[in-house]
Amino acid sequence: MNLNQLKYAVEVAQCKSINATAHALFISQSTVSTTIKDLEEELGIVIFNRSNKGITLTKEGETFIHYANNIMQQYYLLEEKYGEKKKQKEHFSISMHHSTFATKVFARIVKEFGLKEYEYSIYETKTKEVLEQVGNGKSELGILYISSFNQAYYEKVFKNLNLEFQMITEYDVYAYVREEHPLAGHDIIKLEQLEEYPCLIFDQDENSSFYFYEEIISAYEYKNIIRTSDRATTIDLLHALDGYSIGIGMVQEEKSVNGIIAIKIDTDEKINVGYLMRKGHPFSPIASRFLQEFQKSNLPFEQEEC
Repeated sequence: MNLNQLKYAVEVAQCKSINATAHALFISQSTVSTTIKDLEEELGIVIFNRSNKGITLTKEGETFIHYANNIMQQYYLLEEKYGEKKKQKEHFSISMHHSTFATKVFARIVKEFGLKEYEYSIYETKTKEVLEQVGNGKSELGILYISSFNQAYYEKVFKNLNLEFQMITEYDVYAYVREEHPLAGHDIIKLEQLEEYPCLIFDQDENSSFYFYEEIISAYEYKNIIRTSDRATTIDLLHALDGYSIGIGMVQEEKSVNGIIAIKIDTDEKINVGYLMRKGHPFSPIASRFLQEFQKSNLPFEQEEC
């Protein structure tokens, strides 16, 4: 039994005529008749009743055509997705630290290149997974925030994984708080002023080095910590608990986002923003375009969004 036999049988069942089937498939009537006869002999059943009034299905034939039709539908789906004549969509994927900033650039690229010829993936995830996903090719690019505290450690990791990090620019460090936070009226604050409030940090794997924490000033001993896994939860807790999180601020024209503002922290530490790639792997056109926009968007500005 082969696909052609199933195809002819399904078509005969639909057309209820050998002649009509032959015309529909652009083959001879004898080819259809011989194929159906060989199929019935091979299976040891009678699929069709033949008479002067036409062709009808036997009871066994109805069951057989039900299964044959399901097989052919799956075949057509496979042919549509993987057939040689159909151009496959290209795929663009990035993995990154939690950042609305990079997400906005990604959205602009999707709008520019469209959905007709591309499939897209964006993974906002843990540091270890960013490294793994770029290393194994699941993502073409990774977006990381690195500080002077963990830079040397990262460089060793990149070398071991055959990855390369390109810094784009350097930022001051900001604390994100709600607009009504007791410290909201300050232009600049010291870390000591934040000690009584909970610090919201993004959770990493329990086996990951503390150097992998996204929060800058990782060597600082936070007094009160709440771990979260996504930005939506973090924003909710910033409002509910007068907590704070650490990052690179807001986009210059946006003084507040979702009721959250950014206050500069008085520290000499800086945040290096850049992209991660596999060594020796050229960029796809869409990845190159993303980096152009990403670099353009990373020109020095006052603050970036939570």
